[in-house]
Amino acid sequence: MGRLARWAAAVAAAALLAGCGGPDGTGGDTGKGRSDPSAGASSPGTASPPGAAPSPGAAGDSSALPASLTSQQLAWGRCGAAAGSPAPGRDWQCATLRAPLDWSRPGGETIGLALIRAGATGERTGSLLFNFGGPGGSGVQTLPAYASAVSTLRQRYDLVSWDPRGVGASEGVRCRDDRGIQAAEAIDTTPDTPAEEQAYLRDAADFARGCAKAAGKLLAHVSTTDTARDMDLMRQVLGDRQMHYFGISYGTELGGVYAHLFPGHVGRLVLDAVVDPTADTVGHALNQTRGFQRALDDYLKSTGQDPANGSRQIADLLARIDAKPLPTASGRKLTQTLALTGIVLPLYSRDSWPRLTAALAAARRGDGTGLLASADSYNDRDASGHYGTTTHAQRVISCLDDRQRPTPEEAKRRLPEFERISPVFGAFMSWDTAGWCHDWPVAGQYDTPRVDAPGAAPILVVGNTGDPATPYEGARKMADGLGKGVGVELTWKGEGHGAYGSGSDCVDSTVDAYLLDGTVPRDGTVCS
Repeated sequence: MGRLARWAAAVAAAALLAGCGGPDGTGGDTGKGRSDPSAGASSPGTASPPGAAPSPGAAGDSSALPASLTSQQLAWGRCGAAAGSPAPGRDWQCATLRAPLDWSRPGGETIGLALIRAGATGERTGSLLFNFGGPGGSGVQTLPAYASAVSTLRQRYDLVSWDPRGVGASEGVRCRDDRGIQAAEAIDTTPDTPAEEQAYLRDAADFARGCAKAAGKLLAHVSTTDTARDMDLMRQVLGDRQMHYFGISYGTELGGVYAHLFPGHVGRLVLDAVVDPTADTVGHALNQTRGFQRALDDYLKSTGQDPANGSRQIADLLARIDAKPLPTASGRKLTQTLALTGIVLPLYSRDSWPRLTAALAAARRGDGTGLLASADSYNDRDASGHYGTTTHAQRVISCLDDRQRPTPEEAKRRLPEFERISPVFGAFMSWDTAGWCHDWPVAGQYDTPRVDAPGAAPILVVGNTGDPATPYEGARKMADGLGKGVGVELTWKGEGHGAYGSGSDCVDSTVDAYLLDGTVPRDGTVCS
């Protein structure tokens, strides 16, 4: 069982790479205004205690780190193939960075973090780090495929990404084998009976045990705070005085935590498809229920259907599949959870809506093949039946971050609230609050992350009014949370997950001007 979208899952990158569309966003006020102060000297301060929620006003103190970390020389070389992906071309180099396993003991045991880069093609400003979301997405695999969308930025930056700790080639965690993952697809993730509820919770506990066995002592050291500290070490080893960063989806939360920990090292940061930093575990689930229902309503309107009636029809279809899973061309059965996942994926991109129409029509005729193909794509399952580990890493990271552990009883009490918001997604999202970290062996670190970054250079926060996974309201809350004069909001009135590279010349030119020239738009600029 995988969460539909933690804060958008790594499908954020997949949607962008597929050219997640929307109405043409040309025009609008680019609001060129303040110049960027990021070229100034950094101001190291005192770091907050490692492994804890970031503390107010914390800044990184690089002098506390041993030279064996800060002065390490990266052995850049040709990249190989990874996890079924072909090796990238000659433009790309890969290396391994050593980072502390436990940031409270920076001189102790280290782990390897896999990095990838393509050098700047023109006058170099510095490195531009990318995190594509999840948590759990592999930057090493994603960046080469995304490079064409950011080719303009490569004129001034080395494009750099990495697999965060616990992900892919960076001590990646696999909590369950392929056979176990496929068997778990039969588990009802919206249990209707005591027996189904017990099976659901047993499966969640079994997954947690598998993660603990696979990760070992790493399980307590894969938090967002740990990764933000890795980023600042990366900055130093790459030779950059300031951190220049592009975070998408969960990557926006990571960027906010970095800014809080190291405000004096903030250079030019773009946060696109923004996570609401004020929402706790239940709050995120409620936000995403609203976001997916809003996107579904927009999809239904585009097909000429009344959203309320169309949603009821889809909810009825899911109920029928729950009672009797649909056959597919592969011989596997389409369960209710797989069907719901198959509906979610096309909502990330307007360009995928026609495929959703075809898949729903086939399901109503009794053929689940289309929705199963969509679910398999979301779940990173290939034609041979091998599953990727994105959702495994997503879970070990988010369950270390989240202090809250809602109980099954609390999830059941909240069902009416979730189902009022969405008859399609509500039950799944409510139960997910209890199942995701059920019986997790490591305590979470915070209810909500600290993102306030007093004294930091302006940070560009980009929100999309039609974003299904990270609803638009989170962008304003992130901008406000970063602080006055720091968070600068740019709005796109579009569809799909994320805004940059999604069809708006206004958004793209505003972001490019900020990253390439340091031109900060007016807070509240709108691209329509």
